[in-house]
Amino acid sequence: MEKVISKDQANRYRPDILVFLIAIPIINAINFHLTYANIAFNSFYIVRFVIDLLQGYAAWWIVRQLILWLDQKVPYFSAPARRISIQVVSTTFLGVFFIASTTEMLSILVKGEFAPLDFYTQDLLIISVWFLVINGYYIGMNFFREWQITVQASNREKSKDFGLTVKTGNKSLLVKFQEISCIRVDGDYIQLVDISNNRYYMDSSLDKIEKILPEMDFFRINRQILLHRQIVRGFKRIENGKLEVQLEIEDNTFPDLTISRTKAPAFRAWFMPKG
Repeated sequence: MEKVISKDQANRYRPDILVFLIAIPIINAINFHLTYANIAFNSFYIVRFVIDLLQGYAAWWIVRQLILWLDQKVPYFSAPARRISIQVVSTTFLGVFFIASTTEMLSILVKGEFAPLDFYTQDLLIISVWFLVINGYYIGMNFFREWQITVQASNREKSKDFGLTVKTGNKSLLVKFQEISCIRVDGDYIQLVDISNNRYYMDSSLDKIEKILPEMDFFRINRQILLHRQIVRGFKRIENGKLEVQLEIEDNTFPDLTISRTKAPAFRAWFMPKG
């Protein structure tokens, strides 16, 4: 299996790691209750529970890696039904095979005999159902993320028809959001700068303006300035975990472009959104 998995692929299923770190012990406890009639809190059951738990974590991780690999080789967009069928069958088979083979090895090492027949007729049947549940999570999260991306793209397209009203002389003009370069504090006033470097003064506060702007396009890096994504070239790390924004334009009149350490993670997430 190729180990070429991008962060964006894995991020599509967040928070799967946290979800299954919590869910697998619960699943294991349910399986324990279904498998054993009279459970006593002694060394045998504790060791058995821990072994089953470790098997569960390992099986889930293997299945997760297979799903990420399938994202590369058999993407959803090409043939969703085919992808789902391949994923469900292959992950369930691989997960059940891993549980069965490791259980057999442990049984031979510890007891000197093969696992009992009811392990195959009952336990593995229950376990296979849980692998279907795991698949349901990953398939559902994939389509949920795709829906989010579609909604964001739709909102971005709609936002092009909206903007901010500014005054110049005795005229009122609508500056569309995509035409705005930045909005900044200029002394006692708020100044809007468009992509043609036209400057307009506004009768409002930066706090009120920030609430109107689409969050996907604008980011308030500090108390003095709101930037549109289109003029942000990148950023560099400076002292104490702070960031300094680098712009596509040269303008010595810009206020401080430093982002505080506490705000830096939010800016990175905005500048490099996860799909």
